[in-house]
Amino acid sequence: MRSISWITLLGAIPTIKAQFVPAPTDLIEKKGYLDIPVRYKEVPTGICETDPNTKSFSGYVDVAEDQHLFFWFFEARNQNPETAPLTVWINGGPGSSSMIGLFQENGPCGVDSDGNVYSNPYSWNNASNMIYIDQPTQVGLSYSIPVPGYIDPSTGDLIVLPSNTCPDYAADLSCGTYPYGNASLTANSTANAAPYFYRALQGFMGAFPQYSRESFHFTTESYGGHYGPVFNEYIEEQNKCLQQGAKKISLESVLIGNGWYDPIVQYAAYYNFTVSPGNTYDYLPFNDSIASLLYNNLWGPGNCIDQLNDCAARGTDEICSIADNFCANHVENIYDIYLGRDEYDFRELTPDPFPYEFYVDYLNTPEVQAAIGAYVNFTEGSESVGNAFATTGDDGRIANTVEDLGKLLAQGVSVVMYTGDADYNCNWLGGQEVASMVDAPGYSNAGYVNITTDDGVVHGQVRQAGKFAFVRIYESGHEVPFYQPVVALSMFERVINGYDVATGKVKANSKYKTVGPAESTYREGNSTIQWDVVDPNATYNTTTNEPNPVARSMKRSAQHARRFKP
Repeated sequence: MRSISWITLLGAIPTIKAQFVPAPTDLIEKKGYLDIPVRYKEVPTGICETDPNTKSFSGYVDVAEDQHLFFWFFEARNQNPETAPLTVWINGGPGSSSMIGLFQENGPCGVDSDGNVYSNPYSWNNASNMIYIDQPTQVGLSYSIPVPGYIDPSTGDLIVLPSNTCPDYAADLSCGTYPYGNASLTANSTANAAPYFYRALQGFMGAFPQYSRESFHFTTESYGGHYGPVFNEYIEEQNKCLQQGAKKISLESVLIGNGWYDPIVQYAAYYNFTVSPGNTYDYLPFNDSIASLLYNNLWGPGNCIDQLNDCAARGTDEICSIADNFCANHVENIYDIYLGRDEYDFRELTPDPFPYEFYVDYLNTPEVQAAIGAYVNFTEGSESVGNAFATTGDDGRIANTVEDLGKLLAQGVSVVMYTGDADYNCNWLGGQEVASMVDAPGYSNAGYVNITTDDGVVHGQVRQAGKFAFVRIYESGHEVPFYQPVVALSMFERVINGYDVATGKVKANSKYKTVGPAESTYREGNSTIQWDVVDPNATYNTTTNEPNPVARSMKRSAQHARRFKP
């Protein structure tokens, strides 16, 4: 979560449906590797996955005392799940639930405006067993200590109640069961979160040997630009000195969507995207006065870039926290102050109804919570985790992300950085610069080529050398699989099977290289830019890349109110 919270941006927390959650009594208990306790149940067909022949399981891995990480696992649809590859998905934030990825992007299901589940034909479990993990503790359905309380709509803070009784003054608020937001019961940095993620994998693989693999694939987005490199390099380090009772887990591939990797590069990219050289939608939103203000706030003496360099040089929590605070308030937030456009898809004004938020209320129904073995109500973003990371300035740290990407490549891991080019928050211009910094063998001599898919539409371009690729996806906001599901699934299938991103027909070995121009120059123009706030009942058309006409009978119960990096 950036130092300007989504509460500050939007003025209030949208009230969620909630209730006091009874502790489940029907969870199966097993021990994973390292004797890590795992509690789970099989999820009935139709709660998410609609195929009765495809099993799913959900539950908790108890990674430490009072730290319980929620997972939801889905078997592969189109192959034998006991031989299919295993892929992990986590969202970013820090503090964002991985249910975002599951329900809004690449999971087996979505939820419509009536609260009904529908099957996602482009789910990534078409090609792999998938496990979605809410991490660190207190994110999503993960919990520390379940307590009764409600979310203060003005601050996002949890107000703890003395009992499971909602007082009159909070009757209209979200009284229910939530994780106790103690900062000592969660992570406060990327490096601090890595061991708990590793323990979650060890626990799951030991409890489910039929799905355990000698290797796995890691997928993430946004703040996953920090998580992905650091978490997986941590796993590789553990493999070198394996603890007794642990399983060696080798990493095969890492896919990171619209990642936040290097704050020095990517804060500057806010200027690049909005002023010079600008985006590819022929829309430069700032006048000269605001452009000058943004430039000064970035490169003026003692301002954002100077402070981030100071953070990189001295690295104290206080220096890095102050630096990131300044950059978020005086650089990134210029966009929010003057434009009123969605940071995650600058084609839309706020409030933006895409991707759909209906699943939030769905996960807070008693029937669904009982079906998945939940201990607490669902929240899409954890303010307590965001605040914990803010105290260390983790968002403003480079955190060895670029260096660790290079290490993963040296270990034979496939690394793909993909970006939707309508995203402002983690925009593709910054991502492209980070990709060049990785210094992958042969990448400097590679060029951009079109990506071909079965629908015959060019959805984007890729620049690839060996097992490293940078992908630009056209007409896509931050959550690429929502906006461009066809190319997202094709890319995923190709990478986990070891093929090139462009065609899926050539093995991506050390000799492979795309041949084309050094720059991706395709321009969409501004035909899909929305100049009016989109009706909250609208649906998104992934063919036209615009909102569909609204059927007036539709209703919408949830609000789009995220400020963190999902």
